[in-house]
Amino acid sequence: MTDQQLAIHAISEAQCILDEYLQPRPHNNERMILDKLVEVLERPDLVVAIARLQRSSP
Repeated sequence: MTDQQLAIHAISEAQCILDEYLQPRPHNNERMILDKLVEVLERPDLVVAIARLQRSSP
């Protein structure tokens, strides 16, 4: 998977988590939502991919 594909996949996963959270219903699981987002966005392969993308951008 390319760095761009990893980034797009992670963003899609994060959007799904946020979509679930934004459904109209009582929210008493903010910590669980935050934990899910951190799990997706702080994956080591994604962190490395984003760093490479940032280095290669003008």
